[in-house]
Formats: sequence, structure tokens, C-alpha cells
Amino acid sequence: MKKFIEEFKTFALRGNMMDMAVGVIIGGAFSAIVTSLTDNFINPILNFVTGGQVYTLQDVAGFASAFISALVNFFIMAFVLFCLLKGINKLVALGSRKKEEAPATKKCPFCLSDIPVEATRCAHCTSLLETECTDNQIQNA
Repeated sequence: MKKFIEEFKTFALRGNMMDMAVGVIIGGAFSAIVTSLTDNFINPILNFVTGGQVYTLQDVAGFASAFISALVNFFIMAFVLFCLLKGINKLVALGSRKKEEAPATKKCPFCLSDIPVEATRCAHCTSLLETECTDNQIQNA
């Protein structure tokens, strides 16, 4: 059961799955904007042009407020979704942090070239380097 839950967690938090979920949610919110634009601007303009209906200033103000409301809803939903994804990404990053590996190279103090950490002499300037004694070296001495 534990392996099943781990596999599901890996599946659900994959980048592609999260991108698809964001796309579906934003697409639904954007469809509300398109519907509002059509219902509140395009259809009334077509009705007015074809002589089907005459609109008052109050009607136009109502159309504009409905469209602005759809825009505000879209931006609120996008902001909340952004905050949620930012938090999820931070949690995933905390869970997948690995121990930092020790560097494989160091700088020569004389010529400042990169040399292996284990080196006792610089391959570039042939300077003798100071070595730090480890516990194993002290015990073997």
C-alpha cells in the first residue's frame, strides 16, 4: 500500500500533470470571460445593428459591470492557483532535497587553477600543497 501511495504521489505531482490541471482550470475561467464578452457586448451590438432592440445607458452599464466581474473572477482564480502551485512546488522541493555532494575540485592557492581535492601537488605550477589530516591518516601513522 505504501508503494502504491508513493507511485500516486509521483504521478500526481509530475510537472505534466500539474500543467494540465492548471490548463483545465484556467481554461474554464477563461471560458466565462468569453461567454460574458459574447453575451454582454457582441450580442447586444448585433441586436442594435440589426434593429432588434434598443438599449439604454443602464443596459450598457449592466453589460460592462458583468464583463468586469468576469475579468475580476478570472484574475482572482489565476492568483489563487498561482499561490497554490508555488506552495506545492516549495513542498516538493523540500521533500526532494538531497545532501550536497562534496566538491571534486579545489583552487590551488598559488596559481588559482582547479585541481582535484585529493591532490598534494598542483599539476599546473607544481607547488606543494598543504594537506589536511583525516582521522584515518592519524590512526594509520
